[in-house]
Amino acid sequence: MAVNRTPFIAGNWKMNLDHLQAIAFVQKLAWALADAKHDFADAEVAVFPPFTDLRSVQTLVAADSLPIGYGAQDVSAHDSGAYTGEVSGAFLAQLDCTYAIIGHSERRTLHGESDADVNAKVLAAHRHGLVPVVCVGETAEDLEAHGPSAVPVAQLRAALEGVDGSKGLVVAYEPVWAIGSGQAATPEQAEQVCAALRALIGELLGDEVAAATRILYGGSVKASNIASFLREPNVDGALVGGASLDIDEFSSIVRFKKHVGA
Repeated sequence: MAVNRTPFIAGNWKMNLDHLQAIAFVQKLAWALADAKHDFADAEVAVFPPFTDLRSVQTLVAADSLPIGYGAQDVSAHDSGAYTGEVSGAFLAQLDCTYAIIGHSERRTLHGESDADVNAKVLAAHRHGLVPVVCVGETAEDLEAHGPSAVPVAQLRAALEGVDGSKGLVVAYEPVWAIGSGQAATPEQAEQVCAALRALIGELLGDEVAAATRILYGGSVKASNIASFLREPNVDGALVGGASLDIDEFSSIVRFKKHVGA
């Protein structure tokens, strides 16, 4: 069965850029891609700014009809109530967010999020029409103890408990040992894990959902290596960290087909 999974390049800004900087960045990114005549059928583009920037990004994207998507870096498992500091999926939906990152390794490590927490947030995202970008990945210690794919597959299995695959899903494989290290996984390593993740989605949600689900690689992604990842059959895009804060670098990553000749 031929499946068209549009490559997806997503920029996770983490705790960088205030709302004024976000406006300037999105404007400049749109201009850079327009100048380069980027075809968004070649690669969908989305940014994930801090919560405080989302309203500004929404206003800009809507006012200028920019073909750039956006989403939140997290979502509460709760819809409303006494949960100080959390942001409900209902609020994100009102900001026209398409996506929400869930289970990023920094949330798991710094905030103690468990697999059960990740699952609850995936279900919450779906309740409000958001597409969850579910992050999975292993540490160097995990890799040595369990081998490739075991920990990411276990994390995804837990994240998808009770999930309706028809509501949309993106998976991001981010080996923790590669994030911010400057040393990316090899394309072959990424493909091995992404293929195992797709097989699991097929087992849990059916072959049709598995074939349609985009699986991203994240971890020291750069313009110089993005095409090598996207040549792999089960790698459908990238969740970009630090490089997404550099407009020239990020726009080059987005334009991987022309920039690298893929």
